[in-house]
This record gives sequence, structure tokens and C-alpha cells, in this order.
Amino acid sequence: MKTVFALIPAAFLSLSAPASAAGVDDAKGLWMTAQSDAVIEFKACADAPSALCGRIVWDKDAGTPADTCGVQIAQLQRYEKDAWRDGWIYDPRDKKKYKGVVRVKSGDLFIRAFIGVEVLGETEQLKRVPSIPASPACNS
Repeated sequence: MKTVFALIPAAFLSLSAPASAAGVDDAKGLWMTAQSDAVIEFKACADAPSALCGRIVWDKDAGTPADTCGVQIAQLQRYEKDAWRDGWIYDPRDKKKYKGVVRVKSGDLFIRAFIGVEVLGETEQLKRVPSIPASPACNS
């Protein structure tokens, strides 16, 4: 099964620990999923420049029926308390939107999706990458 946004239980992720100088722009850039099957680009939203959006820009399944190239997986409205908040996270596997939080800690990006309260959510840890892999290429 494809795991573009694999949710890993992490109810006790250190949410209260300081994020060691994380800033509003730290989440921007290219991030590889934990399963190395997709790259997500986070940047300012086109229609809301003060918000943060995440879009799949590389997918190991590009060009196949499972292709998720171009799918927007996040839109978060504000940066507060070392995290992007007040928005949604989209899971392409189940085609559902969840409340979401994105934060950077120790150089990694953590996407937390939840229903209700954040502490009951699930988290995926992504690694920064310098560029999009050459193939397979997304057309969108």
C-alpha cells in the first residue's frame, strides 16, 4: 500500500519541548516522507501568502494510477508557539482532511494530523532534501 502520508502513532511526542530556535520559515522547502515515496514542498500559499501550504512535487508512483503529483496535502494559517497551526492536513490514502500542525525540530519536519485535540493525533517525521529526485518526474 502506498504511504505518501503514513501516520505513525505518537500520542506522547514531545509537544511541550522547546523547538530550539525554530522559526516561521524553517518549514519551507522540500521534505521527503518517512517511506521515501514522495517529496512535499512547503511554501507560502499562492492565495494566502501569510499561510503555509504543502504540495506533493515528487511521487515514486508518478505516471501510474496511484500518482499523487500536485496534490495539496496541507494548508496552515498561522505560525504560533513554534508551529504552523489553524488549518488542515490531507491524507491521500483515505482522501480525508484532518486538523493539522507542522513544526520543525532538530532539522526534521513533523506533520501532526488529528481529530479533536492535538495530543490524540498521529505524526509523520520528514527529512529535508536538497532537490527533487530526477525520476519518475511529476507532470503537474
